[in-house]
Amino acid sequence: MTAETNTAAPTPPATAGTEDNENRFARGARIQAQLEPGLTEGLASALGDVAPDFARYTVEFPFGDVYARPGLDLRARQIATIAALATLGEQRQLEAHLRFALNIGVPREELVEVLIQMAVYAGWPRAINALYTARDLFRSLDQPPERDHAE
Repeated sequence: MTAETNTAAPTPPATAGTEDNENRFARGARIQAQLEPGLTEGLASALGDVAPDFARYTVEFPFGDVYARPGLDLRARQIATIAALATLGEQRQLEAHLRFALNIGVPREELVEVLIQMAVYAGWPRAINALYTARDLFRSLDQPPERDHAE
């Protein structure tokens, strides 16, 4: 028996309250698309064979419920998320959310300032590791795309 990888976007479950779940999922997918086109499908591809429900939860709860709340715009939510991830030392998620912030127009200099500010409240090691993550992301984004050698 072989495991089949699910590469389609996660879908809401067919249970009671399906309409609300579909609305949460649709809201979350719209917000994820603003941050990075293909993000919803990428989650399904990355987690589909292991935890497809978790991929769906990731669309519905953080993005469909929390990010969709009034009171903060997407930019402010990304800055808060980046500060929290730097404080927690979660470099992999930090790199993703730094990229999302850049995608929605937050300047690199502002992101660096947020990370420097974390030295005061999260500690020097957390801030320097976050700055290394930002540096590595910026460098990778500044690299010219690799050309196909067949051209």
